[in-house]
Amino acid sequence: MTRATATATAAKADAIVRCENIAVAYGGFQALQPTSLAFAPGQIHALVGQNGAGKTSFARALAGIVTPQSGRFFINGREARAPTVRQVRQLGLDIVHQRFTLPPSFTVAEALELVSAKKHGGAFFSFNALARSWLQELKAAGLEVSPRARIRDLPIETAQSLEIARALAGHAQFLILDEPTALLSPSGVERLFARLRQLRAQGVTLLVILHKLREVMEIADTVAVLRGGRLVLPPTPSVQLSQRQLSGLIIGEMPAAVPGASPREDASIPAARRGVQLAARQASTRQSALEPALAGVSLAIEAGEILGIAGVEGNGQRSLVDILTGLMPVAGGSVHLLGQDVSALTHHQRRALGLRVVPFDRLTQGASLSLPLWENVTVCDAPRFRQRRRLWLNIGAMRRAARAALQQFDVRYDSLEQAAGALSGGNLQRLILARELAAAPQALIAAQPTRGLDFRATQFVWQVLRALKEGGGGILLVSSDLDELFHLSDRIQVLRGGRLLGAFPPPFDRRAIGDAMIGAQR
Repeated sequence: MTRATATATAAKADAIVRCENIAVAYGGFQALQPTSLAFAPGQIHALVGQNGAGKTSFARALAGIVTPQSGRFFINGREARAPTVRQVRQLGLDIVHQRFTLPPSFTVAEALELVSAKKHGGAFFSFNALARSWLQELKAAGLEVSPRARIRDLPIETAQSLEIARALAGHAQFLILDEPTALLSPSGVERLFARLRQLRAQGVTLLVILHKLREVMEIADTVAVLRGGRLVLPPTPSVQLSQRQLSGLIIGEMPAAVPGASPREDASIPAARRGVQLAARQASTRQSALEPALAGVSLAIEAGEILGIAGVEGNGQRSLVDILTGLMPVAGGSVHLLGQDVSALTHHQRRALGLRVVPFDRLTQGASLSLPLWENVTVCDAPRFRQRRRLWLNIGAMRRAARAALQQFDVRYDSLEQAAGALSGGNLQRLILARELAAAPQALIAAQPTRGLDFRATQFVWQVLRALKEGGGGILLVSSDLDELFHLSDRIQVLRGGRLLGAFPPPFDRRAIGDAMIGAQR
């Protein structure tokens, strides 16, 4: 039976989940307009849309996490009235969140026992007996992990697999996965998709929220699209759609090109103007709690160049960014910025010389969510707003500078006084770009700059990085997204086990780079 035939046959069957006029509002904001749709059993359904389209609001309402403003749910033919997490789990529906929920300080067995609908312990039990019981569940799920391991010590891929195992231990028949590929390496995505296909073969129905259209077309049997809180495409067989059609439905217009489809642009900086903007020479660090030590890392980024760093997360990427930005001292070797040894300089001193950084996590590192927008934009460069021969800052000048930067980067906001935490993910990333790039820096470190962003926001970030490159800036791009690296980089190096491996020039070989990332022998 072909994929199209299977999808068409399943569509005729009774829906495993059916929603009628589900609406979600937060205060006065209507996140999801009344929406009706149904999901056929035994299929992998994709739900796509921009940030703020209503995808997560729909998923959380379906999972009983938020109470819908109106509407009705039917799961396995039974209505879930004012559904709660416990009720929908009992009906066979569960969710795996993008940010994992298992307590990091717990052992695997303790965490699964705490959150799973299936319990192995009673009022009195021993931890050894609990570990033995959950070991059988882990083996049945195909997971090679000790039930005594701490959640915080597990690789991201293993932690995600545990979240799936936790849901399936409660006999979930309909599983929602919110952005499950966001933190995975290319090989990790392949293994996840193989697992999802296996679950489909076992009769589990899956609803997967994704941003990358290539992944949608690879894994989904049907695709539904939300835009602006409205359903613009009900579940439709993916074989009937193209990436171009999906792009148009997602953003409301037909884009000039699908992401990654246009040829890579060559650096436009004349050779006479070239020079090394940022470099590390045999740089080493001490081992951290989360990553291996960097060992003799050397790299150099020229003006008008984007150097991509590929690698499975946890192989030294954060340490590399930290030594270049001055947040971590080098144990050996040196760091150079615009020809000057800056190894002993602080982050703020390097910033004054022209170095800027888009950090890994916009929520915890990139912004203070409780501070107003104007402070978030200007606080890192506060000294330049100091009144001449006075101790206090020129607040009026800071506000004017913030307003101009936010306008330049098209940040959508209500007031300069609103907290940064009120912005959407895409607008928060634009704010960070406004702060870091408004002054056209000579060197930029961009760490996972589009993680979790939708199609349009990703395109905007790519345009900003290209513009900086074409203006003569040198960029270090650290990303787990190979498509992003291939689309933007002039060359790529792989970071594995704290060491930089080779240099890959275009045209990039996905298999060769993927093998280098995991140490595979061809």
